[in-house]
Amino acid sequence: MVFKRRNPRTYLQMLAEAFWPRGGWTRAFHYVKHRIRRLPDDPHRIARGVGAGVFISFTPLFGLHFLSAVAVAKLVRGNLLASLLGTFFGNPVSFPIIAFTSMKLGHLILGTNFDESQNATLFGKFVGAGEDLKHNFLAIFTDATTQWANLYNFWNEVFLPYLVGGLLPGIVAGVVSYYLSEPLIAAYQKHRRKRLRDRFEKLRARLHARQEQAREKG
Repeated sequence: MVFKRRNPRTYLQMLAEAFWPRGGWTRAFHYVKHRIRRLPDDPHRIARGVGAGVFISFTPLFGLHFLSAVAVAKLVRGNLLASLLGTFFGNPVSFPIIAFTSMKLGHLILGTNFDESQNATLFGKFVGAGEDLKHNFLAIFTDATTQWANLYNFWNEVFLPYLVGGLLPGIVAGVVSYYLSEPLIAAYQKHRRKRLRDRFEKLRARLHARQEQAREKG
């Protein structure tokens, strides 16, 4: 294959780069920013797409962020590709902060207790819920009894508080992202159009000069 890596990455390398991309998060941030600015669409639509992606980053819909961002972007008439890029607001660096804030606020809204010490077992609850899902799926084809204990605990202690608590900060972050990105995108597009116009004028002037020289020689 033309684009196949000469030295394929190991699973450990892929896991490490998920938390710390090659070149660092600063380079990754500048790449996403560059891609957003160069999208061929109206600045308002691009900014709405970015806001949709940022908003979805505050939800516990892991594995569905891209699809959810596209759905929200369609709802607000935003740029779909910009919404995908906006989901990069949620990354291994920001997710712990987002998760802690959303779950704490969610428990407060729901009137339930938030035990900060449970963060140490948060990953285990995700794993437990996944194991129940796998077991219950296999139980459809076997005589095994379905298990719901881990899923019940995950729903009440993690997913529901995370979902409820993430809505408000997600909306705020999405709106702020819109108002911050829209003027920046508009200014960049204006500057880019001017630069292309200037380049075209230089090429036209150069072509005109060559035509004049050809006439003089003729």
